[in-house]
Amino acid sequence: MEQTPWYLIDDVAQLDTPALVVYPDRVKQNIAYLIGAVNTLSRLRPHVKTNKSREATRLLLEAGITKFKCATIAEAEMLAMIGAPDVLLAYQPNEAKMHRFLHLIRAYPATEFSCLVDNLTTARQLSDLAMAVNRVVPVYIDLNVGMNRTGIVPGEDVLTLYAEMDQLPGVRPVGLHAYDGHLRDPDIAVRTTKCDAAFWPVQLLQDTLSSRGFVKPNIVIGGSLTFPIHAKRPDVECSPGTFIYWDKGYQAILPEQAFKPAVLVVSRVISLPDSTKVCLDVGHKSVAAECELSQRILFLNAPDVKAIGQSEEHLVVEAGVGHSYKVGDIFYGLPNHICPTVALYERVNTIENGVLTDEWLTISRDRFISV
Repeated sequence: MEQTPWYLIDDVAQLDTPALVVYPDRVKQNIAYLIGAVNTLSRLRPHVKTNKSREATRLLLEAGITKFKCATIAEAEMLAMIGAPDVLLAYQPNEAKMHRFLHLIRAYPATEFSCLVDNLTTARQLSDLAMAVNRVVPVYIDLNVGMNRTGIVPGEDVLTLYAEMDQLPGVRPVGLHAYDGHLRDPDIAVRTTKCDAAFWPVQLLQDTLSSRGFVKPNIVIGGSLTFPIHAKRPDVECSPGTFIYWDKGYQAILPEQAFKPAVLVVSRVISLPDSTKVCLDVGHKSVAAECELSQRILFLNAPDVKAIGQSEEHLVVEAGVGHSYKVGDIFYGLPNHICPTVALYERVNTIENGVLTDEWLTISRDRFISV
């Protein structure tokens, strides 16, 4: 007996498209798999940049996770709104963001906020602004372990900055942060070797700072790509984000991870341009378009169609001679990159037992909530 595909929506006629849909049962399975990979919950600091919603994040809180990472002030506020105890803004704030960040700290006293710094000028500015409102901000030094976009290459400069920040009255150095998202080898053995090499100088910095009399710095490290490797280290915090929804891109290059796709883009056939082509309502505004056209989305119920053209509201695919697709047919699409895809939608429709049940607002896709 053929099993019904997990993604089918019985009342899909009620769903306007293009639409982003989430399967909460799969989200819960992904959270359970995440928790099972570490020796203690305190070592998890998931990144909420992927889901950007209160509802998805509450599932993490309900599972016992108390530490979180985010990239924007809005994401930080979203976390505070639902009572997240510990929030790291994994971004070095400029002056405008510093004012918003300090406002956030005052507005949500039950949440402990921290942020990243990679230079003394920024640290001094943050310290001065924090002192002006009678606050001390915990800060992590951002390390460059190969991404080459922000942070300091591990070495003596990091030790110097840590000591200098320790003397500033408005900030308190508490740890080291490193993201190794450049390590994308599908072979887990190769990825592990490279990951260990990138981690070694971070570990050395922690040991050196401890030997110089500082409280042992916390280490927040990695993302989805290196999560299974860092998860085996005894005392670092792991911060994957994509795990909660998963996507085609990571499914392809991270076969060792058993996370399941939990969010899809649902699309309809809106026109048949000629005998072999099908036009769908999933354009640049509906799915992340940063990668090559043929890789942007995989249709689970039509895996053989080939994308040949995309514009803001349309995707044209080659379906072949004699195809049976009709105007109105439903295509269930797995995005290659779920994080920027989620940011295109103000809401995600929930699907439970094949039925539309509710919606989750993507509240922190906006740059501002209230702060």
